[in-house]
Order: sequence, then C-alpha cells, then structure tokens
Amino acid sequence: MKVIVDSHIPNIQGLIEPYAEVLYLEPGDITRTAVKDADALIVRTRTRCNADLLEGSRVRFIGSATIGTDHIDLDYCASHGITVRNAPGCNAPAVAQWVFCAIHAWMQARGIATPEGLTLGIVGVGHIGSIVARWGSELGFTVLLNDPPREKRDGSFDVNIFPLEELQRRCDIITFHTPITREGQWPTWHLCDQAFLDGLACCHLILDAARGPIADNAALLRWRGDVGLDCWENEPVISRELLEKAIVATPHIAGYSAEGKQRGTAMMLAALNDFYGWNIPVPEITAPATGAAQVTLDGIAASYDILADTAALKADPAGFEALRNHYLHRPEYQ
Repeated sequence: MKVIVDSHIPNIQGLIEPYAEVLYLEPGDITRTAVKDADALIVRTRTRCNADLLEGSRVRFIGSATIGTDHIDLDYCASHGITVRNAPGCNAPAVAQWVFCAIHAWMQARGIATPEGLTLGIVGVGHIGSIVARWGSELGFTVLLNDPPREKRDGSFDVNIFPLEELQRRCDIITFHTPITREGQWPTWHLCDQAFLDGLACCHLILDAARGPIADNAALLRWRGDVGLDCWENEPVISRELLEKAIVATPHIAGYSAEGKQRGTAMMLAALNDFYGWNIPVPEITAPATGAAQVTLDGIAASYDILADTAALKADPAGFEALRNHYLHRPEYQ
C-alpha cells in the first residue's frame, strides 16, 4: 500500500505511516512515473489529476486538501473507479479575512472612512460567500447576493438575492466566490469579462479570491476601477501590468491560514479512514469553520498584513510559486 502526499500539506507527516508506505513529493515531482505504483494521492490544486497523470496507475483514491476540484478530471476518475474527496469550506474564514483586509486597504487608500453607504456584492454564496455576507452585514455594508445555482436548489435561500445585473447597477464593491465552470446554465469562466465590466454603473473595486479565470485579466487591466487579486490567469506566470495596477495582489494564498490548513488535513485523514477503514487519529480544530461570530473591520485588518504580502509579490513576481509554497500560514481572525 503506497500513498503519495504533496510535501507542502502540513500536519500530516507521520500519521499515515502506520497504515501505508508514504512518499512526500514536491508538486512538480508528482508525475505519471511517480504515481504509477501508488494507491492513493493526497494533493493540492497544483497537481492536475487527469489521464496524463493517472493512466496506467493503480490509484483508486485522490484526496485534495483544498476546497475545489477543478484540478481533477472527475469524469475520468469516475470512469476508472477512482474515488475523489476534497475539503469544502476548510479555508472559508481565511478567505473572508483576505476579502475584508483587501477592502480595508482599498478604503484607506481612497480615503473612505466607514463602510456605511457602501454596497458590497457577493457572487457565489457557498462556504466562503456566506461568511463574507454575514461579516459584511455586521460591519455596516449593504450586502447584495448572487448565486443562481444555489437559489435554484435551495428554496429557503431568498434573502438579499439579486440578478447579476442588479449587482452591476448598485454595488461599489464586487467579490467573486464561485467555482470555475465552463459549461452548464451558469458558466463562471470569464464571468467578469469586458461586457460585465462595461455594465458596471458605480463599482470601484473588483476582488477575485476564487479562481483566476473567473475574471478576464486582460479586461481587468483595461478597466478604470481598482482590483484586488489573489487568483490570476496563467498562474504562476501572471500579468506584470495587472500586478502593477492591483491595489492588493497576493500569490493565491487567501485561504492559507494555519487553521484552514489544519482543517484540510483533518478532512483528508478522515476521508482515508472512511475509504480504507483505517483509524488514523484526526486532530480536532477548535477554530470554527463558520468564522468569527462578531467582527470589526479594524480587528480583521489588524489580524493580517495584506499589504506586506502585496509588497512581496510586487517585488518578486517571478517568485509567485515560491512565495506560495513557502508561505507562513497566518492565524485566522478570531
């Protein structure tokens, strides 16, 4: 029994070893040759789990210690008997922390003293968007929500729900928290494109801490408003011009809190136990996955120096991947 684990996943070394041979690899070393004789993979978003990687291997379990699965070919896995598990919501409080630190930095830069009078639009109201919505309302923002898929499947989801056009018309700030999809009734690839930006009536700040291709980066560069980005198209080779324009710019680390990483690892260990019938001890995480119950904007801003991360990326854009891989996981706002 052999398990390959991304070496940047924390709090996991030594826990699986009583049950299997474990090989810890850099993401770039998780190759077709490396996984050929592996039974299970524990990865992050940097590992593309598709036919190129998996064909001819004996892998039957893939765990992604992240919220998304767009790096995994789910159809291929389903057709080849490979079970996939991810960690939905594990880093939601950390991303919400990033959002309001970004908004705070923007308000300070533009001389805006208070959230009162500002309308915040949230596109995608899952684990992360729900926390952003709750915190935003408590902080004094007017909050408008948009999530057609959730609205369709959840009949009770009817508070502050508006069509995207209403957010374009009324919002000062719009933040995206959707998965990346190219097909279906509501595709999100380039959801924030030139047409979307041209339709904005009073928006001054666009935030993307979800997936880079949700926002057309070339269109953002042409837009006259401010942008805050954690996720970029073509990572890790990002647009230097858009980096220069961005008022907040970080290397895809919005969800990189110590507690979020602990949750992701714990969820992977629980998934291995469920799949293989093992009894790996799963650490308890005391910080709530739903985020702090009470918040202040100054308190959130004091919990994380987002401008330090921005300065680091602007000083070394070619070091995007190194900055991400060696990021010192910050504490969540409590």
